[in-house]
Amino acid sequence: MNGIIKNILRFSLLILTQVYVLDNIRLHQMATPYVYFIFILWLPFKINRSVLLLLSFFLGYTLDGFRHNPGFHAAACVLMAYLRPFLINLLITQESSDTSYEEPSIKSMGGLLPYLVYAGSLILIHNVWLFALEAWQFVDIGYFLIKTIVCTLISLTLLLIIELLFSRKQKFRTNAA
Repeated sequence: MNGIIKNILRFSLLILTQVYVLDNIRLHQMATPYVYFIFILWLPFKINRSVLLLLSFFLGYTLDGFRHNPGFHAAACVLMAYLRPFLINLLITQESSDTSYEEPSIKSMGGLLPYLVYAGSLILIHNVWLFALEAWQFVDIGYFLIKTIVCTLISLTLLLIIELLFSRKQKFRTNAA
């Protein structure tokens, strides 16, 4: 399947799943599970940074449109996308999977632990920024921390379930012309 069509379908399914299924799940009015940002996590390694930031803004802005928020998710997605290349460069050596595979996955990142560090860090960054923007104050720092940690753990668990249920065919790239 063409990469553009695959990503358009992925974008649409993740937004619709988030809006119509996961946004209706509230765990003790504290945490809403998020999976829509999987779109950012699964974008190709070699994507242009400007395109990555624009797609991330559009993803967050689309969700904000459904939720009638003034750009909270857009800001969190752009921050997540901005830090993504730096994190990938820290976790993967240039000689390894980055040149061998097209997009991040458990297989392409060299195992479960590097993938969990990659996804968990970006999910945590997303949630901290999103909840800080929503709260706009830190009166109850304990509630903020618990909400961030619980939501991050739930989202990371859902990401792993999605990874296992919907195995992605990883294209192995060679250096041969």
